[in-house]
Amino acid sequence: MTKKIILTGDRPTGRLHIGHYVGSLRRRVELQNSGLYDEIYIMIADAQALTDNAEHPEKVRENVLNVALDYLSCGIDPKLSNIFIQSQVSALCELCFYYMDLFSEAWLKRNPTLKAEIKMRGFEDSIPIGFLTYPVSQAADITAFKATTVPTGEDQKPMLEQTRDIVEKFNAIYGETLVLPEILLPSNAACLRLPGTDGKAKMSKSLGNCIYLSDTEEEVWQKVKTMYTDQNHLRVEDPGQVEGNPVFTYLDAFAKDEDFPKYGLEYKNLDEMKDHYRRGGLGDVKVKKFLNNVLQAELRPIRERRAYWEARIPEVCEILRAGSEKAAAVADQTLKEVKRAMKIDYFSPDGLLAVKEC
Repeated sequence: MTKKIILTGDRPTGRLHIGHYVGSLRRRVELQNSGLYDEIYIMIADAQALTDNAEHPEKVRENVLNVALDYLSCGIDPKLSNIFIQSQVSALCELCFYYMDLFSEAWLKRNPTLKAEIKMRGFEDSIPIGFLTYPVSQAADITAFKATTVPTGEDQKPMLEQTRDIVEKFNAIYGETLVLPEILLPSNAACLRLPGTDGKAKMSKSLGNCIYLSDTEEEVWQKVKTMYTDQNHLRVEDPGQVEGNPVFTYLDAFAKDEDFPKYGLEYKNLDEMKDHYRRGGLGDVKVKKFLNNVLQAELRPIRERRAYWEARIPEVCEILRAGSEKAAAVADQTLKEVKRAMKIDYFSPDGLLAVKEC
């Protein structure tokens, strides 16, 4: 019976925010605790982060620990999920090198996620080669652990499609060697891509429109208070627009029916609150206070776990070291199988000797 294996992860370019949480982190914890998967690998993708931070390695180094703390704070259990650092698994680089021979530059540039990232960073005609080959690197990460499932956000869907292209072409040329992965998207549509607090399409560290998992209670409230809403909803009695209103999108992602009586609101569910807002008579302040209560309840245990792990940094480092060693052993085995399929395992018992007697 084929093992069910998860591979997922994040680039350590800064603290993780609630967009990461609803898009993947919360689901990772649910999957981890479901007992449905045989192995779970969660990667801190520092090598990928260096593709556009090569001149500032200290930034990436610092954020490796920040991301590890965010993982543990959200409930990732190192006894159930293997957390590792990408750069400490050298087989991933070699796999990426072999996969790069399978496709062209034009194929890489067709990826809409990659095109958007290139434009956002202003690379234009000076794209770092490592950044351009990001989809191939991701394919190496996924296939190294024979991942059957990749839980991630909607924006990563083109990346996984290209991983599947690589797997299918490799297997067609060299024989069935690599496992074809499936993407697992959030079941809640609002979690596919949480907008920024300023109403921009994407929550982004560079745009400064994030609510971080490590934010204090006061920092969260200040960001909620200043959130973009319907700019035509000037008075309480004015009809308001729910669609495209980040406050309601966040409530879609976080609010539950039981939250309304819990915080003294007269609505049975979010749909009733939306209807009231649309017809007028519901002010933004009341909605934002409700959102703040819901967010604080979600983030409070995360803050408490973070405080616990911040007091145990040597233990966090040991989790990363042990996880990286385990990941390296698994990836090394996959690399051996890939080299055997490609007939470049020259010094194996059936290598060069099988070609000609020495």
